[in-house]
Amino acid sequence: MHMIQQLKEGFTRKRGESGFTIIEVMIVLAIAGLILLIVFLAVPALQRNSRNTQRKNDVAAVLAAVSEYSDNNNGQSPATCSFASPSITVGAAPATIAQAKVGYYNAGCSATANPGVGAVGFTAGAHAAVATDALVITTGANCNGTAAVVGSARGVVALYQIETGSGTVASVCQEG
Repeated sequence: MHMIQQLKEGFTRKRGESGFTIIEVMIVLAIAGLILLIVFLAVPALQRNSRNTQRKNDVAAVLAAVSEYSDNNNGQSPATCSFASPSITVGAAPATIAQAKVGYYNAGCSATANPGVGAVGFTAGAHAAVATDALVITTGANCNGTAAVVGSARGVVALYQIETGSGTVASVCQEG
């Protein structure tokens, strides 16, 4: 019995010693700080990857619509486009039109090589650069690195930019 009482006294504090020790508080704060540090480092990368994935999905959808339009209109490339959120309509009546749903590029559609931020532009022939956060579909071209160059009549490329880990953007040329 005496040994059990000594163990109980060893695990319990004396009447005047309530609360946590400084070391216990410091350990809890250090662990909480590490968790917050990990979260603050991971969240921006997750957001950047999410935006890049949405850009790539939009590019694939628009290229598929251009391909569908071309297949349904005897190999002709679309010369016009229109935008009614969340869809881009490729081509105009009386030709058969095609649509693509987009999520990231939501500022409109234009038949220009230099669309505004968040917009999709259509152009024919070579186009070397693309504005930040814009998507340019170039018909009659092929990719040469990160730029479109005059290529086959049926060639279609998408020029857009993605975010990199260093906070800059990188141009991407994707053939459709």
